[in-house]
Amino acid sequence: MVRLDSFGGPEVLNIREVPAPQAGPGQIRVRVTAAGLNPMDWIMTADAGTAARFGLSLPAGFGTDYAGVVDQAGAGVTGFAPGDPVFGGALSRAVADFVVVDAAAGIAANEAHHTPHGVDDRTAATLAIAGRTAAAALAVINPGPADTVLIGGAAGGVGVFAVQLARLAGARVIGTGSATSSEFLRDLGAEPVTYGDGLADRVRALAAGRVTAAIDLHGTETVHAARELDVPDERICTIAAQIDGVTAANGANAAPGALEEIARLIAAGRLRVPIAATFPIEQIRTAAELQAGRHAHGKVVVDLS
Repeated sequence: MVRLDSFGGPEVLNIREVPAPQAGPGQIRVRVTAAGLNPMDWIMTADAGTAARFGLSLPAGFGTDYAGVVDQAGAGVTGFAPGDPVFGGALSRAVADFVVVDAAAGIAANEAHHTPHGVDDRTAATLAIAGRTAAAALAVINPGPADTVLIGGAAGGVGVFAVQLARLAGARVIGTGSATSSEFLRDLGAEPVTYGDGLADRVRALAAGRVTAAIDLHGTETVHAARELDVPDERICTIAAQIDGVTAANGANAAPGALEEIARLIAAGRLRVPIAATFPIEQIRTAAELQAGRHAHGKVVVDLS
């Protein structure tokens, strides 16, 4: 497994041999085949104070999103059996040969869901955090066919879900990104616009002055642009910043069943998850550095099979 013996950046990530965990009553053990990385993975293990807020102490694991196959089911478990393909979240312990989670849990830090037929493990391993977060943000602004939605950071891990979910709801989507992400955003269904100074003016020209909702997936720039474009605060959402009058969403706010619905959309071919890069566990530091750089178009996945 990947273990941290001190808090810090990718340089503190090490591979360690540890005893395999065992499933207790009400728990399942999953043999992990893939783990998806998210910003929260390195943010919450960067220092002791942040780690403590997430209930983490040393030694700690790394990564939350996983996919794999059930290989143990504890006493009293129903709904899961050895051999079942599953995906979910195991807070700061997903990049490992095995994870143990509560079979009946429903939060991204400790959960399992059946992987639908037709969804591969690499894709399934990207869903728990980013999928839940995107669903929660979309629920705040509730887009529909009459909307033009501005999404800041649209090419990132949460953005790829948010763009497609908004499009499936019938909305027009304008997505901010770097100049190099334009074609990627078009492929997702968004109209690209570069971030930075003058964002509101560029969006105004592209949207003929009409933007009705906005999600800021990076910081506050998109919020300020949306306000310049007269988007009401109740139709603006953030995930990485707190701004008076604007609702902040995270995966914990996602409606029950949101993650399963995203998996069903993928299985049906109506939503796709671009994988920016995959790495073997031996290259965990390189994988974490790429993800932490925030310039990957799509998701970064660690292979464990």
